[in-house]
Amino acid sequence: MIEWLSANWGTVLVTAILILVVLLIIRIIVKDKKAGKSGCGAGCAGCAMKGSCHKN
Repeated sequence: MIEWLSANWGTVLVTAILILVVLLIIRIIVKDKKAGKSGCGAGCAGCAMKGSCHKN
């Protein structure tokens, strides 16, 4: 196991960083969703889904 880690430490490090970044992004999205923020920026004038994704 130690030999494998020493041979692949770069891959393990990059993977751990990517997982951390993805988890932080998910956390921000969930936090914004709970706060009622929209992911689209609320520019609904030209959107095909206008009127169906935001509460009036």
